[in-house]
Amino acid sequence: MVDRLVIILFLLHGASCLDSLRFLAVGDWGGLPTFPYETPVELAVAKQMADVTNTYHTSFNLALGDNFYFDGVKDVDDKRFKETFEHVFHYESLMNPWYLVAGNHDHNGNVSAQIAYSNRSERWNFPDYYYALSFKIPGGGVVDIVMIDTVLLCGNTDDDVVGDQPHGPSNAKVSDDQWSWIDLQLQSSKADFLLVAGHFPVYSIAEHGPTDCLIDRLKPMLYKYGVTAYLSGHDHNLQHINSQENGKTVDYFVTGAGNFVDASEAHKSDIPSGTLKYHWAEIKELGGFSYLEVTPNNMTMTFVNGRRTPLYTYTLFPRK
Repeated sequence: MVDRLVIILFLLHGASCLDSLRFLAVGDWGGLPTFPYETPVELAVAKQMADVTNTYHTSFNLALGDNFYFDGVKDVDDKRFKETFEHVFHYESLMNPWYLVAGNHDHNGNVSAQIAYSNRSERWNFPDYYYALSFKIPGGGVVDIVMIDTVLLCGNTDDDVVGDQPHGPSNAKVSDDQWSWIDLQLQSSKADFLLVAGHFPVYSIAEHGPTDCLIDRLKPMLYKYGVTAYLSGHDHNLQHINSQENGKTVDYFVTGAGNFVDASEAHKSDIPSGTLKYHWAEIKELGGFSYLEVTPNNMTMTFVNGRRTPLYTYTLFPRK
């Protein structure tokens, strides 16, 4: 396991774009295993991600898991890399870096092949099951992003059981090693904005609901170390949940509408009362993704739908 992969990037897209760090996040975008290999939602999201990148000169994209429905890929030569990724996200503007984590459907297949594909594609950056990123903010400051594998931490789910919880890690040592690594990354970060990105949500009101394993072990770390926000997918909609504990606030953003849209609110009563700030699941609007912009003074997160309509914007401030 790589102890820490640190990637320092400056925006070099022209003077008009040097005032902020800009990037996109999308989850659950993984197409179909049979012809036509993509969904109308995935096609619309890809087009709008490209248009937003053209307009705002975003630097990179975070892919939050379930990169290939329904059973991942078999090997590094699997045709799904072309059918679901290269042929859909083919726009020139989306040739910028992609940073990925694996989801439950990816773990049904060969995640090591997805990692190996990093050697086949200049834009596909998946160096290990979990890793850390660090980006400089134009004008001063740093954003750290801790990319985690929630399936290795918590175990996989049964796709045939609605709302199934992870069944526990298949390898306890691998899980414990990652927990220790996460604690070290969060404890040592001095970043102005500290994000954690994984597939399973901590909190969600939708089909799968909160993830018990992450509630038990990740959530206390988020508050202890002053994490700015946790980004996830898994549930196929857009959500913002803002929760305070012991005077500290963490924002939870679910961005899982890259391929399907599911309007379930089955777990609305399973998150702390009053913490849900936004929920969206309109299938006719063709999915959605997140646009994030960071300056030395604040970070804004905007949900955008598959018709490029800004849906909701929220502002976060530097860690104290």
